[in-house]
Amino acid sequence: MIYLDNAATTKPLLHAVEKADKYLKECFFNPSAMYKNGIETKKELEIYRSEILRFFPSFYDITFTSCGTEADNTAIFSFCKRGNFITSLGEHSAVFECFNELKKKGADVRFAPLNNDGSVNTEELLKLVDEKTSFVSIVHVNNETGAINDVNAIATQVKKKNPSVIFHSDGIQAFGKIQYALSDSVDLYSISAHKIGGLKGTGALIRKKKLNLNPYLIGGGQEGGLRSGTENLFGIAVFAEAIKSHLNCINENYQKVLDLKQLFIEKLDKSLIKIISSNQSSPYILSLSAEGLRGEVIMHMLEDFGIIIGTGSACSSKNPHSRILKACGYNAKTLDGMLRVSFNESNTQEEILFTVEKLNECVKRLKGIMKR
Repeated sequence: MIYLDNAATTKPLLHAVEKADKYLKECFFNPSAMYKNGIETKKELEIYRSEILRFFPSFYDITFTSCGTEADNTAIFSFCKRGNFITSLGEHSAVFECFNELKKKGADVRFAPLNNDGSVNTEELLKLVDEKTSFVSIVHVNNETGAINDVNAIATQVKKKNPSVIFHSDGIQAFGKIQYALSDSVDLYSISAHKIGGLKGTGALIRKKKLNLNPYLIGGGQEGGLRSGTENLFGIAVFAEAIKSHLNCINENYQKVLDLKQLFIEKLDKSLIKIISSNQSSPYILSLSAEGLRGEVIMHMLEDFGIIIGTGSACSSKNPHSRILKACGYNAKTLDGMLRVSFNESNTQEEILFTVEKLNECVKRLKGIMKR
């Protein structure tokens, strides 16, 4: 199998899972338990918390969640209380649908338009910010096109207009993949384990220590009272190991994946398949369109060769067309043929060459250019 849908999820890193195995077999105790084993387990949890926080500036803390979606929801519903709230039309559904829910309840919600590559139109975004704006959320890397928003610069410009704004970014497609350091202007940042070789069911909200986060889940008061529910120590341990593996060689991985993406583009028959992602997009994501064809049909044809790619966000698979790419201004013909190829440092040049060859063949067959 050739797996090229890594923006949806990645294969867990075996060494990270093996290192955390003791939390399934030996240290399986509840970290909130008051007996010795529980207390020792709690200490191990705090070690992993500290290890992850080493990769962020010292003014941040971390609240573990069940996933990136919960981290996004927690950030939004904690701080969208009064005034107006701003996001972009290019957000992942975990953010976008939260803002839609606020809008349904009568809140003043504002959506900034996109550039044609899926990045937010910063000039138009800033026009929406006024003295009553209390919360802004802008994705770091667009999950469909790979467009990179400079969230540090955007947050700084937003706060120049209104210093009291709380700025959040969904960093799930950026964290562990592109090199950056969050600035003091970013208040909240969501990350997810299964996008970088961790396990599904583990995420986190990186937050400034000074922020009074309102708990989204109420119960036992875990995570300092900010997120109730017995902590998933096994998932957190795997997450921490995956983070270390990625961030300790982030530049090396970035260059390898960039080379793979460029090789894919070089061999692609661009007379038949349109490239949507810009040259400045994340190397991990490549958005394409076989205009006039159905992307889903091509996806299933490639499955017959053992190749797995996507047609867009897995969280929006029930929609006939990509909401984000519609907002970029693409017509139905382009939207019908959408494909998303998302790379990982474990992919090889041989896999890329085979995939492009078969992709070109499938499109030619569907267009009647090549006989079966």
